[in-house]
Amino acid sequence: MAMIASRMQSIARKMQNTLFRTARSGILNTAHDFSCVVLTADCKLLAAAESLPNHTFVGPDLMCQAVLKHHPILKRGDCFLHNSPYEGNSHAADHCMIVPVIDDGGTLRFFVLAKAHQGDCGNSRPSTYLADVKDVYEEGALIFSALKIQENHQTNQDIVRMCRARIRVPDQWWGDFLASMGAVRIGERELLALGNDVGWDLLDGYADRWFDYSEQRMIEAIRKLSSGRKTMLSVHDPIPGLPDGIPITTHIEIDSEAAMVHIDLTDNPDCQPCGLNLTEATSRSAAMIGVFNAIMDHHVPANAGSFRRIEVKVRENCCVGIPRHPASCSVATTNLADHVTNPVQRAIAELSPGYGQADTGPIQPPGLGVISGRDPRNGDTPFVNQIHIGISGGAGTPASDGFLSIIHAGNAGMCYIDSVEVDELQFPILIADRHLLQDSEGAGTFRGAPSIYSEYGPLGAEKFTILYAADGTITPASGTVGGGPGGKTRAALRRVDGSVDEQPSCAAVTVRQGERMISHSAGGGGYGNPLKRDAERVLHDVAEGWVSVERAKSVYGVAFTGTPEDDTLSMDTGQTAQLRMNAS
Repeated sequence: MAMIASRMQSIARKMQNTLFRTARSGILNTAHDFSCVVLTADCKLLAAAESLPNHTFVGPDLMCQAVLKHHPILKRGDCFLHNSPYEGNSHAADHCMIVPVIDDGGTLRFFVLAKAHQGDCGNSRPSTYLADVKDVYEEGALIFSALKIQENHQTNQDIVRMCRARIRVPDQWWGDFLASMGAVRIGERELLALGNDVGWDLLDGYADRWFDYSEQRMIEAIRKLSSGRKTMLSVHDPIPGLPDGIPITTHIEIDSEAAMVHIDLTDNPDCQPCGLNLTEATSRSAAMIGVFNAIMDHHVPANAGSFRRIEVKVRENCCVGIPRHPASCSVATTNLADHVTNPVQRAIAELSPGYGQADTGPIQPPGLGVISGRDPRNGDTPFVNQIHIGISGGAGTPASDGFLSIIHAGNAGMCYIDSVEVDELQFPILIADRHLLQDSEGAGTFRGAPSIYSEYGPLGAEKFTILYAADGTITPASGTVGGGPGGKTRAALRRVDGSVDEQPSCAAVTVRQGERMISHSAGGGGYGNPLKRDAERVLHDVAEGWVSVERAKSVYGVAFTGTPEDDTLSMDTGQTAQLRMNAS
């Protein structure tokens, strides 16, 4: 079983490697915003390798079910393009290629699926994250529901022409299309080879045993938690049209004896007139991600077997449930999803000492915006792409400081921060500054990740536009069990004369030559009492410039002699002991 599980994981990795090395857009070949998975013939997640949890926990199963619903007779050589948020996908920007793996006798054995975030998906404005649209019509994305894009391995060029006519960067889209197609065809090839090698009957039995094993590992992990119930409230920042923001209530129950976690999301507002609504896939995935983050056991495989121990209750026409057409789900992978994940992992921290996490920082500052314009270096051709210049947000845990480059709770650090040099080669952009912001960490026994400051603008181009939908400008990431909040998100514009104008949290900002966009990403919440933090860790953070001498003294109870500037910094152990004794 272990050997075949390794083979399955290697197939998913081969698919990922193909997509990563051949994709054309920066969001794929630099930021790695894609996932590749293998599912059983009855649509159960089997292997995902290093994929994004918000792409894969729930969704691939629902999308393969949609393929079977609309195409009950499947043949070798078929491939389906799917991105419908109403039938299992995450959001319209995530184009999914789905290939049924058919053996020589014509029997469906597996599905392979590659999900790839697009630089442009035909939206009404050049962004794949439109938070301030009222419905899917205003959003404008092309929606494909189990569309047969290939038959007998031949691509339907009618569909390709339609996409090229609608998408702003057609050559980039076509390159990413071919990369995704290559990934699923390699997955199909490798699974057929595996079936011929070990026999299909053995593989059928393997899937059942692997799911049972995974479920048992999850049972063992949940039984280490304390039973209890928690109701958590989390509020998304106001956006245009929703001046009070969106409150999200999450009910969490742990039954350690039965080894079940129950999460109820039904006590929430209906779908909202904005693009923040979650899909069924992202609602349920977000809740499950919180559980996996909280149990902190990497020995539990994330597949349909371990998922049996998590029940997520959702309802139709709910902003964190099952959307009803024509609700827009343009931003369904990130903002509101984190307001489900964070409360789950924080509730488990409060119920079960030694488990759980604080809040991961809210997402979508301008340092994670979508930039668009025309590049005079390449014949004034248009460009559209999401950039990952500056985003951090990792939460403090019972055992570690926050993961600096996690980006947000839902992708679990699987996406990458951009290289400054690569971005400046790809786009007419100058990244003038990127550094960690001092005193922006959520203080704790284990601190959250500090915020990242970034500043960038056009170089060689007259202007470009940045679209972003920042959360956390008002309410920061919460700490837990005594930990403090992380730094807030910020958006601002530095004018040519050096003056700085604050910008809305959700906006499309045109930045002209000589101007620069300023972004503060959110810091992560802290875990545990800051006065119990290892003083040597505080010394390290001060020496690195992440925490000031003043904050170290007032928040962590650690005193120093000397200064970090002249490399004479050292801990004053006597005063530190006195400070901590007085504070306690």
